[in-house]
Amino acid sequence: AAAMAAPAGTFANLMAEGKQLCRRGEYDKALGCFNNALKLRAGDKECLVARSKCYLRLGDTENSLKDAEDSLQNDKTFYKGLYQKAETLYTMGDFEFALVFYHRGYRLRPELQKFRLGIEKSEEAIINCVGSPSSVKLAIKEDLCFVSRQAESKKANQKLQTKLTKDQKRTKKQEPVRNPKTERQLLGELYADKVYLEKLLKDEDLMESSTKQGIKVEDLVLSGISYLDKRSKFWQQQKPIYARVRERKLRQQRWVRDKKRKPAEVDRYLMKSMEDIEMLLAGDNPEESCKKAERVLKTIQEWSDEEVPNKNELIGNLHSCIGNAQLEMGQMEAALQSHKMDLEFARQNDLPDAISRALENIGRVYARIGQFQQAIDNWEEKIPMAKSSLEKTWLFHEIGRCYLELNKAELAENYGQLSLQSADEEGDVEWQLHAIVLVAQAQVKSEDYWSAILNFEKALEKAKLIHNEAAQKAII
Repeated sequence: AAAMAAPAGTFANLMAEGKQLCRRGEYDKALGCFNNALKLRAGDKECLVARSKCYLRLGDTENSLKDAEDSLQNDKTFYKGLYQKAETLYTMGDFEFALVFYHRGYRLRPELQKFRLGIEKSEEAIINCVGSPSSVKLAIKEDLCFVSRQAESKKANQKLQTKLTKDQKRTKKQEPVRNPKTERQLLGELYADKVYLEKLLKDEDLMESSTKQGIKVEDLVLSGISYLDKRSKFWQQQKPIYARVRERKLRQQRWVRDKKRKPAEVDRYLMKSMEDIEMLLAGDNPEESCKKAERVLKTIQEWSDEEVPNKNELIGNLHSCIGNAQLEMGQMEAALQSHKMDLEFARQNDLPDAISRALENIGRVYARIGQFQQAIDNWEEKIPMAKSSLEKTWLFHEIGRCYLELNKAELAENYGQLSLQSADEEGDVEWQLHAIVLVAQAQVKSEDYWSAILNFEKALEKAKLIHNEAAQKAII
C-alpha cells in the first residue's frame, strides 16, 4: 500500500517536469510535481524554492513565504531561499523587509545582479511611499522572524469578514477603493476586466449558478475582483500616482530638451537591458527574458546608426539571446531561426566572435533535436575560431559525442582524444573525466574492450579525485 501511494517518478524527474510546466505557465500541474517531489525528499531546499516560485505565480503569497522560510530553516545562507523570500515580501508590499533580505543575499553573493536590482527596486518603492530609506527604522533581530503587515491584519480582516452578510460582501466588493480614473491608471489593461466582473455581479441568476466543478460563479467573480483590488493596492504602494506623474513629466521634459539621445543614456539603457535579459534567463524565466529581448530589439531597430554605432552587432546579439530563451522553452524551430539570424548578421558585418557564437548555438539546437550531422557541420566550422583550451575541450567532446550517436566509433574516439589533450592543457580534471569516458565508450562501440576497460579505470580515478559519486557509479 505504501508503494502504491508513492508518487510516480524519481525526485530529479519530478523536479525537471515541474520546472518545465512552470515555464509553460501550467502552475497548478507544476505544483503537483513539486508536492510529489517533496514526498520523496521532504524538506529539500531546492524544491521548496521551486514550489515557492510556483505559489507566487499563482498569487498565493502566504504559502510562497512559508516555503521560502522553510528552505532557510537549516541553512540561513542559502542564497536562493533568501532571494525567494525577498521576492515574496516585495510582492506582498513589505518593501522594508524585502530590502533587508535582498541586502543579506547581496552580502553573501555580491556577483549576482538580481540582489542588486532587488535592493534598487525596494528602495525606489520605499522612497515612493514614505521618503528616504534612512527614515525607516527596522528592528533587525538575529533570525528576523517577523509577521508581515498583511499577516498582522489578516486575523482582524477574517473576523470582520465573518460578520458580513452575503449582500454586505457584494456591496463591499463592488464599492471602488479609489476613483475610476486612478484605478484605470493603476490597473491599465486589467481595468476593463474589473469593470466586466463588476457588471457580472449584477446578474443574480448567473451569480447563483455553479460551474461543473461545483464552484459558485459568484465566488469566482468575487475572488477575481479581490485579486485585482490587491494588485492595484500593491501597485499604488510600489509606485504611487504622484510618482508616475512626476516620472512622466520628467521623461517628457528630457525628450523635448534632447531630441537626440545622449550616448551615455543609450549605453546605460543597453547595458541595463542586456543585464536584465541575462538575469531572467539565468533565473529560470526564459519567457520574460525572451519578451524583454524582443522589446529591446524592436527599440534599437528604430534608432539611427549614429545613436547606436554598433547597431548590427547588437541586433545579432539580441537574436542570440532570443534563441537561447526559445531553446529553454523548448521552441526548437524558433530557436534555430533566431541563431541563424545571428549568424547572418555576424557574417554580413564580418564579426568573427559573433560567427563563432552563432555556430556554437546552432550546433546546440541541432544536437538537441537529434540532427547530429548538422550539429557536427556547424561545430567543425567553429573549430579554427575556438580561442581557449577549455573552449576546444567542450567543442571536441560535443563533436565526438555526436559521432558516437551516429555510430562512427573511430571518429568519436579521435575527437575524444583531442578533447582530452585540450583538457590536459587546461588542467581541468572534470573535463578530463568526460573526455576519457567518451574515448572508452567509443572503444566499446569498436569492440576494443580491453582498451575501454583501461580507460574506464582511468576515468574512475578522476571521478574519485573530484568526489563525483554519480560518475563513479556510472563508470563501475
